[in-house]
Order: sequence, then C-alpha cells, then structure tokens
Amino acid sequence: MSFRKVVRQSKFRHVFGQPVKTEQCYDDIRVSRVTWDSTFCAVNPSFVAIIVEASGGGAFLVLPLHKTGRIDKSYPTVCGHTGPVLDIDWCPHNDHVIASGSEDCTVMVWQIPENGLSQPLTEPVVVLEGHSKRVGIVTWHPTARNVLLSAGCDNVVLIWNVGTAEELYRLDGLHPDLIYSVSWSRDGSHFCTACKDKSVRVIDPRRGTVVAEKERAHEGARPMRAIFLADGKIFTTGFSRMSERQLALWDTENLEEPMGLQELDSSNGALLPFYDPDTNVVYVCGKGDSSIRYFEITEEAPYIHFLNTFTSKEPQRGMGWMPKRGLDVNKCEIARFYKLHERKCEPIIMTVPRK
Repeated sequence: MSFRKVVRQSKFRHVFGQPVKTEQCYDDIRVSRVTWDSTFCAVNPSFVAIIVEASGGGAFLVLPLHKTGRIDKSYPTVCGHTGPVLDIDWCPHNDHVIASGSEDCTVMVWQIPENGLSQPLTEPVVVLEGHSKRVGIVTWHPTARNVLLSAGCDNVVLIWNVGTAEELYRLDGLHPDLIYSVSWSRDGSHFCTACKDKSVRVIDPRRGTVVAEKERAHEGARPMRAIFLADGKIFTTGFSRMSERQLALWDTENLEEPMGLQELDSSNGALLPFYDPDTNVVYVCGKGDSSIRYFEITEEAPYIHFLNTFTSKEPQRGMGWMPKRGLDVNKCEIARFYKLHERKCEPIIMTVPRK
C-alpha cells in the first residue's frame, strides 16, 4: 500500500499561525459586551475598526494600522449612534468609508480622515433609515460601488444606494424569522442568508425571489452562518440536534444533501467562517474559543479537508479579517486575523512555509 493515499497532497498542509509581539498589539481597548454574534471588528489595509463599550449610545474605534501599543482612554471614537453598534463593515472600494448598523434601527456611513481621527466623529456622511427594529448586519456589495445591504431584526433585507441614500430593493416576507448572516456571491448577483428558522436561502435581489432553499440545514437551535464560496457553493456552520458544532458544504444546484458534513465538538459558541477565494481555505473561529481551525475545500470527496488548528491561551471575543491586498506576500502571508480579547486586539499572521 502506498503512502500517497494516506497523506493527501496539499500546498497548505503546514500553514501555521503566529501571534505578533506584545508591542504590536492594540492594548487597553474596552471591547463591546453586546450579546450579538457579529465579528465586532473590521479591518482594511489602512485601518482597524473595533466596536467598543460606550456610555449612552454606540461607538467604535478606528485606529490606523501602525498605531499599536496602548490606546489612550481619551482616544476619539466614531459615536453618532444612539444605541449600541452591532456590526461594522469597510467599503471594499474606498478604504476611508465604513458602514455601521446599530440597535437604534439606523445604518450610518462614515468618512474617516486620511490619518485617522483627531476628534470624535459624530456626523455621518449619510444616514439610512428604513428598518423598524435593530440592524444587526451590514455588508457592502463586492463589485458595485456604493451599494450596501443591511438586515435587521425586523426580518427585512434592504439594499441601499449610498450615494443617494435611497432604498434600491426592499426584500420583505422572504424570512419568517431573525436573519443570522448574509453573504454575497463573488460577482454580487446573488446572496445567501442563514435564518433562525434553520433554512439557508439563495436570493436574487433584483427579482426579489428565493432561487434555492434548504430547510433544516443544521438541526440545532443555535445560530448558524452561511457564506458563498468562489465556485458558487455554500459553506455553512451550525449545530446538530445534540448541540454539536457542524460544518457543511452545499451545492446550490442540488440542496437535498450536503456534499460534505463534519462534526467538530460540543462547545457552545457560534462559529464565524472566513473564506479565502485564492487558496480555497476556510478559517473557522468560534466565539469564546481560543482556537482558529482551518480547512481546505477541494473538488474531490470528501471536499472539506481539515488542515490544522491555531490555538492560543485566551478566548476570542470577535475577529477581524484582513483583505488580501493588505497582506505582506513577501513573507508568504496568506491570511491575517485581528483577534479581540477583553481588553486588547491581537493580530495573528497565517503563513505558508516555503524554502
């Protein structure tokens, strides 16, 4: 019997994670304690934004990437919301524009000055009002400029033209319950949602119709997530009936059975998946875990291949994910996470060892 069949050939089998030195972390940040399953952190090649505790309203910090070390308590924040901020997302087309969704039912879009904030920012560029309950998800369109999607606890998905502050599409009545996650397809023609009724739906926003739907994608009652992969397949994380955490891969052409299904463990934190389309690697970070697991998605069965786990001592409260153009490729860096602790943000660098 040859060894080839036992050990699968993979370029990413030895990917390893490495936390940066203490002086390169962002210290003394009071990370938000809101009980909402978002990442609490958004990163781009210029800035890192972190949702923080704020008295009387909602706020988030925006730090230039090079501003590491201890952050002064009086450092200015973005603080225009009247309720806690639940989700933030940087615009993929402009590194100085960020959107935030809040418990005050509004979505605000902010313009961050060139060198970061020198005073508190209270005036958004545009305020989008259309939700009747708190807004838990904001995500920019991957290819069209100035198009923003927001989803609220009123089970409505709104797609906005940020330039004119008007609703482009209002998708009402497609979700009977709370929406846990929304993910655009790579070209932005569809998006998929994971909902509290345990269904995963693929939606065409222009027609306002559900193109494909999988009921009971995961049997468990706890939150699940769904993300689009580059080839149009869908990767989901959720819980089994016995409350074990699961990963699954679905073909949108045929949602009867998952292409691959794996059980992880019986921890109870929601799993946040991050996907890298260039390497086809999915990173799974559990809220409250102290590890990041990563898997390679391939064309042949069993489709989901476990690669390795990065573990550290402290649990993570949220996670930011750097887009590809912000990485240092000369050091073979293929991913960089910004891990939120209770009082600090710690970058973790994923590298592929090469001779």
